[in-house]
Amino acid sequence: MRIISGERRGLQLKSASGTDTRPTSDKVKESVFNIIGPYFDGGRVLDLFAGSGGLALEALSRGMDHAVMVEKDRRAQAAIIENIGKCRYDDRVDLMRADARQAVRRIISKEEPFDMVFLDPPYARDTYYKLAGELAGAGLISRGGTIVCEHDRSVTLPDSFGVFGKDKESVYGGTVISIYRQAAGEGETNG
Repeated sequence: MRIISGERRGLQLKSASGTDTRPTSDKVKESVFNIIGPYFDGGRVLDLFAGSGGLALEALSRGMDHAVMVEKDRRAQAAIIENIGKCRYDDRVDLMRADARQAVRRIISKEEPFDMVFLDPPYARDTYYKLAGELAGAGLISRGGTIVCEHDRSVTLPDSFGVFGKDKESVYGGTVISIYRQAAGEGETNG
């Protein structure tokens, strides 16, 4: 697992070995960033099931300003901390050591919107509905923001989460990436 592009291109990252996390493969990660925009001009990213932190760190390397990573597994947290240090992003990342549902409640109370949200829960599809719906409903995904869901082929996600419609869906073996964006002129969110 490595940083594919940007200011930390080629940097090897530590995987959260021995955990239930499933790191996003470099091939899938590269494809995701080719779809959502290879580089960014600032912004905030939320990775709700961070694993080793690879997706959020890739987003920072490609120009995002700040990341909030949420991970409850202690071994995965240790890998995230090591990877943040390797990337020298200590001042650009907040690690929330919590369950995603608890973290979302805390995030909602802070009222700081995100430009990009990564959702890759290790369990059932209702998690996507609940968490994406809560964030979108609370206005915590900025206007023009993106929700990226990584899921198994056996999971079918809805065509929308509130004002965020499914923009693209790509299949990579047994993995599916569903990209949601706010439709032009839809709803009012912070940002």
